[in-house]
Amino acid sequence: MSRQMVRATAPVPRRNLSQGVPPRPPTLPAPPASGQSHAPRPGPVRTIVRYLILWGLAAFFLMPVYVIVVTAFKNPADVGVTRIWELPTSLSFDNFGAVLPKLSSGFRNSVALSIPASLVSALLGCANGFVLSKFRFPFSNAIFPLILFGIFVPYQAVIIPVSQTMTAVGLRGAGDATGGLLGLMLIHIIYGLPITTLIFRNHFVSMPDALLESARLDGAGVLRTWVDLALPLSKPAFAVAVIWQFTSSWNDFMFGAMMTSRDSWPVTIALNNVAGGQSVPFGQAMAGALLVSLPTLAIYVLLGRFFMRGLLAGTLQH
Repeated sequence: MSRQMVRATAPVPRRNLSQGVPPRPPTLPAPPASGQSHAPRPGPVRTIVRYLILWGLAAFFLMPVYVIVVTAFKNPADVGVTRIWELPTSLSFDNFGAVLPKLSSGFRNSVALSIPASLVSALLGCANGFVLSKFRFPFSNAIFPLILFGIFVPYQAVIIPVSQTMTAVGLRGAGDATGGLLGLMLIHIIYGLPITTLIFRNHFVSMPDALLESARLDGAGVLRTWVDLALPLSKPAFAVAVIWQFTSSWNDFMFGAMMTSRDSWPVTIALNNVAGGQSVPFGQAMAGALLVSLPTLAIYVLLGRFFMRGLLAGTLQH
């Protein structure tokens, strides 16, 4: 008796017509071709108006710079209030030659003040920001807000207690061997710690924790990790902190007038003495203002490419 092989097949599901036809999946619109955009392009009139407004605002904000540069390079005989907008008839450096001896001592004092103050404050802020962002210890959540509170304390609110404290410890005026520069430097270092701590903490927040774990596996402690790992990776934040602190200490007038003696006056006080007499030599005042602004401008030019990178560090997280 022959056997007939029967192949088993899976039952085919039958569509229930009462349920209707299942809906089709929605069709997505085709992506635009490369180089195309859905946003309408502004018309030529709108573009021209936009650029005119931007150029007008730029010209408005550059008006003081124009007056300073034009007046500084004028012949002293051509300088006057009624001729302040006129271009110089001839290029002259007499104003610079007359004002530079009056500012030379202030330049030396401000350089001796601003460079150490900005570097030390940036280093201490880097250490604070690294520890507060990557390590947890008792009261760490309360210490950082307390440090940030110093940003909102104005200079005028602490001028009297700071003056009394510096006088008591012998770091003000003639009581200090540096004429008060050391005490003034200490003020700028301490007053700059809140903002530098904030800058570096925002920078180190974006640092992967895997790097710290690798350093621990290699036997590095907190100090070794900070020196060998954190410092080399914080160049953009250092640029922001140094620019901020150097500008703040270089442009300081109030603490400089309060803390230092005559021989240790910073350049801002020397410039004020040039422009603050009964008869104001406008050419010398403008030439002095231009010379005093050059160091901060040089700092921005040298470190500007790191500035925005360090300023935005930690704000965009993936």
